[in-house]
Order: sequence, then C-alpha cells, then structure tokens
Amino acid sequence: MIPGKRLADIGYRTFSASMMLLTVYGGYLCTMRGYRFMQKQKELKLAAENQDPEVLKD
Repeated sequence: MIPGKRLADIGYRTFSASMMLLTVYGGYLCTMRGYRFMQKQKELKLAAENQDPEVLKD
C-alpha cells in the first residue's frame, strides 16, 4: 500500500503536469489564431491593392 504522503505527492505532480500541458496547448492555440488573423489581414490588404480603382470609389 502506498503511504498517504507519497500518494498526495504523485497526485500533485500529475495535476501540475496536466496544468502545464494545458497552458502550453492554450498558448499554441492563441498563437495559431493570431497567426491566422495576421495572414487574413495580409490577404485582405493585398486583395484591396489589386482591385480596380473604379471599384473602390463606391
């Protein structure tokens, strides 16, 4: 049988590791969302620059 202190230590380490993984994954998701946003803005700017000036007068 595992002593209570050792079991608590294992539980704490497991919980801490899972929180670290969730934090890293959340950072990854935020970074990818920001990257996609920047790419979309770049595409929209390029599309606006390539349009006919007559179309942009409206």
